[in-house]
Order: sequence, then C-alpha cells, then structure tokens
Amino acid sequence: MKDFLKRNIYNIISLLMLIFFALLAYYGYKKGLFDSIESFRTYVLSFGPWAFLIFFIANIMQVVVPGVPGGIILAFGVITFGSLKGFIYNYLSICVGSMLNFLISRTFGQSLVLKMFGERTFNKYKDKIKDNTYEKFFALAILLPAAPDDFLCYLTGLSNMSFKTFAKIILLCKPPSILAYSMAWYYGFDWFIQKIQSLS
Repeated sequence: MKDFLKRNIYNIISLLMLIFFALLAYYGYKKGLFDSIESFRTYVLSFGPWAFLIFFIANIMQVVVPGVPGGIILAFGVITFGSLKGFIYNYLSICVGSMLNFLISRTFGQSLVLKMFGERTFNKYKDKIKDNTYEKFFALAILLPAAPDDFLCYLTGLSNMSFKTFAKIILLCKPPSILAYSMAWYYGFDWFIQKIQSLS
C-alpha cells in the first residue's frame, strides 16, 4: 500500500483536487452562484481577504500539481477581481508556481519528473534540453498558449539553464498566454452561465 501511494501520490493529489472542484461546482449550482457572473463574484468576495489568499494558493497549486484544471482558476481570477487585478493576480501566482516547478525539479531530479508526468511525456522532450537552442525553444513555448508550460518548467530544472535566465523568461513571456487563457475561460464561463439560465 505504501509503495502504491508513493508511486501515485501526484495522481492521487490531482484526483482529489478534481473531486474538490467538482463538489465546489455542484455546491455553487445548488446555491445559485451561477445565476450570473455578478452573483458568483459577490459570493467569492464575501470571504474578504481570504478570497485573494485562497485564489492565489489555488493558482499556484494548479501550476505545481499536474492535472488540476488551471483554466477555470484563471477565469475565476478575472471574474472575481476584475480584468486588470485578475490578470495581475493570475500573472504573479502563475510565475511563482512556475519558479517552484523549476526549483522542485532541480532539487529532486529526473526521477520526480518521471513520476509526475510519465516516461512518454518526458521522452518526447528530454533531448531538447541538451540542444544549444533550448533557451529559445523554451521562451517561445512559454510565450505561446498551447505549449505544456508546467511540464516544461519542470523539465528546464533538469537543464543547465540558470534560475536567473529561467525567471527572466517566465516574467517576460508569460503575460500573453495568461491573458489569452484568462479571456478564453472568462467568456467560456459566461457562456456556461447563460446555458444554465436557459435551462432553468
């Protein structure tokens, strides 16, 4: 049993967080929090300073732990705190999470990355970190919305790239993809609310 838990700890954490978000969504539906974006925002902000803290930690967790639905959390940031503050909070928390990925990987090594993402994903990209052009590849991947950013941050921790260079790329290249994801999920959430209203 201990060996099973040790081998699958990250999958278990991901599953538990998915269940948590599913229960949260069900609770929100029953309480009418999805009646409008305004009702959802009012409820979240009723927690006061805790609303920001919970959001910030959740956003870091969705970066560090594979499988957590990060796009939904990005949308919550914009919906709850407004477009400007939501973007800033998303940016800061995701940058912190990305840097944690790098440091965790550099501290615990390849075996941890393999446990978290599996050999198939790792083998697909592992040779790139040996390439002289990896820094450019990584910067472009972070800049574009479709790349597996969280995994690449872990992978980069296994490369020769310095933390200073890594942090610079994250801070400069993250904004476009965060903005794109935030807006896409915001309008997706708005569509979801309208669908619920049409069914009720």
